Amino acid sequence: MNEKFFPLMSQLQGPILITGHTGFKGTWLSLLLKQLGARVIGLSLAPEAGSLYSKISYRLTEADAYTDIRDLQALKSFIEPLRPSAIFHFAAQPLVLESYLKPRETFEVNVMGTMNLLQVAVECNSVKAVLIATTDKVYKNDGLAKAFNEDSELQGHDPYSSSKVAVEIAADIWRNVIDGNLGPKIVTMRAGNVIGGGDQSKDRLIPDIVRSIVSGKNLELRNPSSTRPWQHVLDPLYGYIQYLEHLLSDGSYTKTLNFGPTDSALSVSEVIDVYYKAANVAQNYIVGERLSSLEAKFLELDSSRAKEVLGWAPLWSQHESVARTANWWGKVIDNSDAALTASNCDIMEFLENVGGKNLSKSRGV
Repeated sequence: MNEKFFPLMSQLQGPILITGHTGFKGTWLSLLLKQLGARVIGLSLAPEAGSLYSKISYRLTEADAYTDIRDLQALKSFIEPLRPSAIFHFAAQPLVLESYLKPRETFEVNVMGTMNLLQVAVECNSVKAVLIATTDKVYKNDGLAKAFNEDSELQGHDPYSSSKVAVEIAADIWRNVIDGNLGPKIVTMRAGNVIGGGDQSKDRLIPDIVRSIVSGKNLELRNPSSTRPWQHVLDPLYGYIQYLEHLLSDGSYTKTLNFGPTDSALSVSEVIDVYYKAANVAQNYIVGERLSSLEAKFLELDSSRAKEVLGWAPLWSQHESVARTANWWGKVIDNSDAALTASNCDIMEFLENVGGKNLSKSRGV
């Protein structure tokens, strides 16, 4: 691990485990940690066809397993012999609209999958910290367009967000179970709407824009006036790594943190305007009504605690994050072989701007 960035993490004996490493955020975190010189192992379902992970043609991890986190024995069999020092837990059913179609599966994967992972982590004495990604949607949203902080009331409004509230409770339960005993530090991370190159999830705005451009069909919007805290994937991921460094220090620790943009949340229509302009393509969308009532109209995060505790703040504004995502797809949309180069270029520029100006020379990239 690069000591210039994270001196405590450079002292870790075992690798860092990423669950959900074949997903969008997991792939980007694998790439980022690799550039920082970390040892990484991964546990996930097999990558989906056309995913960012499948576009990258070389191995990102020292070892990996394609398995379901609902299978406790499979988790034990993979994790215990490799003795990871820390775990980033991303494996989940992450889609709001999908959760309405599969509520039981959403709870099984998100809640019991997390419980399984925590049981293995607690029993594996090599694990120093478990960092669990939940969501900005765990907060009770009364539609008043206020920014939620970590002390705001939690309440899910759909199967996905409700399952993530349950994950927050599960994390707290496990902290109580191991209180006073030697065991990993367990935290949750609540991030805003993460965007960036390579996301191809269903019913997400940027992937829907990309699919409409490729197909030439109209983009159908559900809620053009709805606001979200959009941010480039590298900003919260770097914050998560800073969080791990914080957990490796002695003493007490902060048990949950928000990671979101510091500028005011953009509406869906504003994101579309920025994207089409950056991509230099004509706008091509219609406003529909499909499932529009199932999603919150306003959502914004207060991430001042992450700044206070970690010194974290997003590097790129929401406008720049959308434009960079459009530029990434501009390089890759007709040439999937460019995905690795485009991603690493974003990572190197990001690291240089947060203090790693000599990183590319030292790693020969």
